[in-house]
Amino acid sequence: MPRLGTRKLHYLLVPQLQQHGIKLGRDQLFDLLAKHKLLIRQRKRKVITTNSRHWMRKFPNLVGELVVTRPEQLWVSDITFIRLGNQWGYLSLITDAYSRQIMGYCFRTDMSAQGCIEALQMALHNRSYPLAVLIHHSDRGAQYCCADYVKLLQDNNISISMTENGDPYENALAERMNGIIKGEFNLYESHVGFEATKSLIATSIKTYNQQRPHGSCDMLTPDAAHEKNGILKRTWKNYPWKNAGKKEVGAAPLKEQDPTSFLPDNNKTLSLNTRTCPLI
Repeated sequence: MPRLGTRKLHYLLVPQLQQHGIKLGRDQLFDLLAKHKLLIRQRKRKVITTNSRHWMRKFPNLVGELVVTRPEQLWVSDITFIRLGNQWGYLSLITDAYSRQIMGYCFRTDMSAQGCIEALQMALHNRSYPLAVLIHHSDRGAQYCCADYVKLLQDNNISISMTENGDPYENALAERMNGIIKGEFNLYESHVGFEATKSLIATSIKTYNQQRPHGSCDMLTPDAAHEKNGILKRTWKNYPWKNAGKKEVGAAPLKEQDPTSFLPDNNKTLSLNTRTCPLI
């Protein structure tokens, strides 16, 4: 975790320092890192990876007021980019909203729906609670709306939810996951080639799931949080002026969705367009 945040670094260091009788407060660690110019600088650069101007069906947002209380109640999905020398690589991620565990991923050099499908297939294989009612939330990109992806969700009795207004805050958790993986593991760009980068991503995600404490999960690792139930304690402050206008999962209670609730009323069936998933 080469770019781990200072608060999480402090959480991991305290037990080791106490063994040697050393006391180091959080603010002291901030000052120490700042003195040696080791604080992390945030990057601000964005490549558009969503094409929502297409003919395929878009689904309503089912999670605007949902309170997530258990693992595999809600998955969030997104695609992010990684620069590979003179080309781009595209990383598809599926994250459990409760535990923040990355359930599935796929890295490709194109933005076709196949990458999202492979990430979803991995996530389905990694489920710990296959009978639990589950919602899949994403943006309205063509990859998530295409027939093959929708059918895979439907075949596994997973409700489909999508952003409605093009607001990134409607899929804020997935966006946040992109930043964590790329920012804390130095994956904004890679100079070691596609295959080596793919291996580095796999190692980074394994480290993230197994070792990184998460401030939204009572400082548990995602793997450990995935074994819990009930509301997990947050260890960060929610400042109103930093979150004005944000729509966050967990705002107010909502009954769990019937896995077929998003389908039309006529016999709960969905007519899928059989045209192949597009290459963006």
